[in-house]
Amino acid sequence: MAGRGLRKTATGISGLDEVTGGGLPLGRPTLVCGPAGCGKTLLAMEFLVRGIVEFGEPGVFVSFEETVDELVENVTSMGFDLQKLQDDGLLVMDHVNLAPGDLAETGAWDLSGLFIRLGAAIDEVDAKRVVLDTIETLFGAFDDSATLRSELRRLFSWLKERGVTAIVTGERGDGTLTRHGIEEYVSDCVIVLDHRVSEQTSTRRLRVLKYRGSLHGTNEYPFLIGATGVSVLPITSLGLQHAASNERLSTGMVSLDAMLDGAGLFRGSSVLISGTAGTGKSTIAAQFCAAACARGERALYFAFEESEAQILRNMTSVGIALGHWVDSGLLQFRCIRPSLLGLEAHLASMQEVVSDFTPDVVVMDPVSDLLHAGGGEEVSAMLTRQVDYLKSRGITALFTSLNTVRDVENSEQQIGSLIDTWIIVKLAEGDGTRSRVLYVLKSRGMAHSHEIREFVLSRRGLDLGDVYRRMAVRA
Repeated sequence: MAGRGLRKTATGISGLDEVTGGGLPLGRPTLVCGPAGCGKTLLAMEFLVRGIVEFGEPGVFVSFEETVDELVENVTSMGFDLQKLQDDGLLVMDHVNLAPGDLAETGAWDLSGLFIRLGAAIDEVDAKRVVLDTIETLFGAFDDSATLRSELRRLFSWLKERGVTAIVTGERGDGTLTRHGIEEYVSDCVIVLDHRVSEQTSTRRLRVLKYRGSLHGTNEYPFLIGATGVSVLPITSLGLQHAASNERLSTGMVSLDAMLDGAGLFRGSSVLISGTAGTGKSTIAAQFCAAACARGERALYFAFEESEAQILRNMTSVGIALGHWVDSGLLQFRCIRPSLLGLEAHLASMQEVVSDFTPDVVVMDPVSDLLHAGGGEEVSAMLTRQVDYLKSRGITALFTSLNTVRDVENSEQQIGSLIDTWIIVKLAEGDGTRSRVLYVLKSRGMAHSHEIREFVLSRRGLDLGDVYRRMAVRA
């Protein structure tokens, strides 16, 4: 991919190409550095495997620590069959043994043997991609660091001359990017990985520290190592370039559609239903899914408080039968406690399900429960990525949020600013009874109603009554 004259090669790693603006610099080395256990080797290995499988670019992996057998075994859990790629003549793997007993440093020396060894591997498969994993191990094998630094500078120049796109990994030093300063020689692109634990939740982060001649994302991005490889978040575009559909779809409530300019929601929009406990948020979400399935569309329901069986049972009390939609395959539930995973793991797992199931509508009920897995700003950032992801695929999303304070509108401005349509449900007291009321706080792109309507749940289903004129609405 070209970007301002700089040619790039796509990594094929989910999200990384978006963050780097198209991939790594073509024909140049990239430094990937970080502490032990942050995922450097796995990211580099996936770079090679994706290059072979998706782009037809053979590769060479040279390890200075792990043996070939260890590497083959370690990445099997990610679905990578390195042995087959080697047997097919698409991948060469080599382990350079630097055990002290096998090396003797006498007189003048250079790394010409490594050049010959690496050059032969590149020629064997006509490699386009090369990985040198933990090359800094060389500093522990040789005492003459000045000669070694000179040879490493020559090695990286040689890689450029060969025209291969390379990843070089290095261990993070104290106050420095790498323990021995190899970033001095790899100056085109530097990617820093980190692995931290906060409130007993482990999180990996990626940052493009430097990318000469290219625009790129400069923030820290969470990334995950899962069953299918590395996923960098955000997985979607860095810009607001979503398509905007003029198609309208029903919420499943004719009276609510009437409040939304008489036609319902825009397809591909995001909707927030917020309110206190017992106001009917989940019921609206279930009706929304039922309406989608009745149109022959797929609906995906992420529940963070109730099990599938509990939701199916409870909704029958208001005339919403969801079981047959589950049986038909149009409706799918994913029920999980927010505390089970970190926010990034939640996001990645949800997006994986969305990618596999390809729904038309998605419900997350309630997103406020995700606060148990992270702070307010982290949850807001996570929801931003989720909204972006769903909009980029034209999926209509409905989020519910449980609020415990009276001033719902001001308490959820962070979430509300991401949303196209914001509907609030509350409890009101008057004439010795409690009533539910509903109103549309905002709905972008349409002339929506500003009325406060009584919200009625009964065995016949959901409906909106007349304009509510009794005592002041309470939370």
